[in-house]
Amino acid sequence: MYNLQLSAEQREIRDTVRDFVAREVRPVALKASRLEAAERRLPPEVLTTGSRMGLRTLALSEDSGGSGADNLTACIVAEELAAGDVDLAHTLVHTSALAHVLFDRAMNAEQRARFLPDFVEYDDYHLAYAEREPGADTALGAHYHRASAPDPAAKTTARRAAGGEWIVNGVKSLVVNAPLARLFAVRVQTDAGIGTLLVPRDAPGLTVREPQTNRGFYHGICGDVVLEDCKVPAANLLDAPAGDALAADPNGRCIPLRQAMNIGVGRAAYEAALDYAKLRVQGGRRIVEHQAIGTLLAECAIRLQVARCAVWQAAWASDHPEAIEDRSVDDLPLQSIAEVHTAEAMHRVALDAADVFGAMGVMRDMPLTKYVRDALIFLHSGNGVADTRLRIAEAIAGHQRG
Repeated sequence: MYNLQLSAEQREIRDTVRDFVAREVRPVALKASRLEAAERRLPPEVLTTGSRMGLRTLALSEDSGGSGADNLTACIVAEELAAGDVDLAHTLVHTSALAHVLFDRAMNAEQRARFLPDFVEYDDYHLAYAEREPGADTALGAHYHRASAPDPAAKTTARRAAGGEWIVNGVKSLVVNAPLARLFAVRVQTDAGIGTLLVPRDAPGLTVREPQTNRGFYHGICGDVVLEDCKVPAANLLDAPAGDALAADPNGRCIPLRQAMNIGVGRAAYEAALDYAKLRVQGGRRIVEHQAIGTLLAECAIRLQVARCAVWQAAWASDHPEAIEDRSVDDLPLQSIAEVHTAEAMHRVALDAADVFGAMGVMRDMPLTKYVRDALIFLHSGNGVADTRLRIAEAIAGHQRG
């Protein structure tokens, strides 16, 4: 059954990443200039150090040159990184998860032989999954409890040229890691249906530009990918669409990586507030000893613990599908449940942590404004928690999407 006791290896990984965050990530992430909403640039030297530690290849199998970490370990690392800087965490976690999907599951032997050696060798080799299209509406509300509508999002087309290569045309918006990526997995419409093409950064006709919409209201670094008569070798088509690269394991269970990063943001806000409350003296006592502040911090601690339990259970269940089959764990969308609870709880934690600082909590050179903003992005990114609630409601009712 679900066990909260981490293995010695998991504890060692957690402590190593926590030490890395304390020594190298936070001193850079908490600089006043880095706290501005428009300042999303990643410190390249810290990113490289994280890659050399194996964080970029954490989920990649050992046979492919990675660590082969399970989903729970990946979530533990995601939280620790996000407690230092959610943008850095998003970049490393995205590449790690996508590497596992592409190299371990989606590529054939010939594709793996061409792309894997460079990915493992170069610390600055990142990956991106280009799926979203400008104006695409993926909200569930319009067809709640109805069969899935035909997918209108595959407007990017790939046609065969006379020489056999693919000619790709289209635009993908808000592609995570696009400014850094050296290999893109691009969702396209072919004559045979939906497919996924592997497009190298140096492919003729591929351009990455600043996002045209939602600027700044995302985590990590994003860019719009423009493909204009982009030529891609015929052998770069995956045998099957990659699907949502970060959403599910081979058993179809969703992995709560984003929710783990969300907890990291809430934890950073809580720890900052707790440290301040132990130092600030008012009325002859540290404010942590005042009833109002103590109660506020206690609520933060409760929300953090409950949210982490929800995320860890969802991650553990994705590692142990047999627990679902023998009904040790309810057959519910645990990742979606964790998403709703965590997004709302961590937003509340960030706001309460800012309250502990009083007027200082809204100063632009204090980290609390960043934590509140980052928590708000989790609350409203994608289609928000309202759409996720509808998916949970469908699961409870037993609705099966076609």
